[in-house]
Amino acid sequence: MNILNNKVALVTGSSRGIGAAIARLFAQEGAKVVVHGRDTSAMSSVQADIERAGGKVMCVTADITKFGEIESMRSQIEETFGPVDILIANAGQNLVMPGPFEEISEEGWHATINVNLTATFLTIKSFLPGMKERKTGNIITISSAAARRPTSRSPIPYTAAKAGIQILTQIVAAQVGPYGIRANCITPETILTERNQQSIPDEQKQSLVEMHPIKRLGTPEDVASAALFLASEDAAWITGIILDVAGGSVLV
Repeated sequence: MNILNNKVALVTGSSRGIGAAIARLFAQEGAKVVVHGRDTSAMSSVQADIERAGGKVMCVTADITKFGEIESMRSQIEETFGPVDILIANAGQNLVMPGPFEEISEEGWHATINVNLTATFLTIKSFLPGMKERKTGNIITISSAAARRPTSRSPIPYTAAKAGIQILTQIVAAQVGPYGIRANCITPETILTERNQQSIPDEQKQSLVEMHPIKRLGTPEDVASAALFLASEDAAWITGIILDVAGGSVLV
């Protein structure tokens, strides 16, 4: 149906996993997609997939913990495709494993907050002024079910950063609604990305499945479908929500 026809969509952290699935689906629905990352080989693979399917795509690299690099990326996108209509702030990473609070290093805390919460803040900060000027735009952030269901074994810096992304998104939504801009947040649970498929042992996968009322783990395509809905006109009167794509795991 090409429900995103001619929209320009930037998906940060889209060289693999959830971001790549969003990029492929958005291109399939007619968007001009910007694939972002640091692994140029992985980005080229996503680009090739999209182009084989007839989609429009470009690749950009930027360290999104640095505002100057994000600004340069934005200029590059605008010169090639035009202003970004849909911003998917997906990039993030868990850098500190679960453990006692007092054993978390200061370096691990700062690094995790920086690559998740600060990167999301800086990315929105760069693209929001143009959206406000044009009085249109759509922002989707990616948090985590870890911030919806904290436990004693939660990775503390990551959980705190992802919780911060949720409230940041809602504050943005409240501020920019009068400009015709929507902002929503998706919170996935364990997703079987390529990396998780390889790194999670089969026995642990089965125990994770049992934590979900819907007895399976999520796929990148599950998250991509939710992002497509929020990016579409079907969600035109939806803003400021936290959407759990978690198989019901946050209920138990």
